[in-house]
Amino acid sequence: MTFWEMFYKNKLALAGLGMVLLLFVVSLLAPLLAPYDPGAIDLKNVLAPPSADHWFGTDQLGRDVLSRMIWGARISLKVGFIATGLAILIGTVLGAVAGYYGGWIDSAVMRFVDIMLCFPTFFLILAVIAFLEPSIWNIMIVIGLTGWMGVTRLVRADFISLRERDFVRAARAIGAGDARIIFIHILPNALASILVAATLGVAGAILTESALSFLGIGVQPPTPSWGNILTAGKDNIDIAWWLSLYPGLAILLTVVGYNLLGEGIRDASDPRLKK
Repeated sequence: MTFWEMFYKNKLALAGLGMVLLLFVVSLLAPLLAPYDPGAIDLKNVLAPPSADHWFGTDQLGRDVLSRMIWGARISLKVGFIATGLAILIGTVLGAVAGYYGGWIDSAVMRFVDIMLCFPTFFLILAVIAFLEPSIWNIMIVIGLTGWMGVTRLVRADFISLRERDFVRAARAIGAGDARIIFIHILPNALASILVAATLGVAGAILTESALSFLGIGVQPPTPSWGNILTAGKDNIDIAWWLSLYPGLAILLTVVGYNLLGEGIRDASDPRLKK
């Protein structure tokens, strides 16, 4: 069976794809879908419960929670894709170099990976953010710079298994250089693993950004973010349950959607499952 046939048979993967596409549509059409200005303050409707006027209620400043969540989806996608893209780029380059050349280069890269893995990633991010101005760009860069180690190991393993294949030997025999062999011949055969890592990485980056915003060192108000909406929910948990429920469900469904999509891509690209 082909990749798409395998993927289509996986109902959970299709459900994950549907969740991810829904998030894309919501973020792209935020100006059209949001019923109110996400920053508009209405002191007459402070902490108003869900109603026909405000489907998800309002926050402590009277801002519409649904509008803020719709605009917050853009923040989540931006953080997820840019942070993961940076991590994938670093991890792919280092893993390709280590797996292709081997020897002392492989040892040096992998020892550096081991050192980075010794530090708890989230606390490392907290330590770095403490020295920087809390901004969305700093968050994306820091998440990307601390999330490449798993990709490096994955790409290195693929390159070690592929570098001795017949097509690589044939490329060497006709005089192809190392760069051409790495990027033209080997890397395309490792793209399935990289795509799976990227899909799962987006979910992790979104979750990390939400946690940082929840702690007050992520995306700063008045910019809407699912994490800082949850912070308002924490401060008013006894009287405004909707501030915790709706952004929490959005984060949960987004992370589950990306994880299901990543698992589906991995299963569909596994040759052992094809008949």
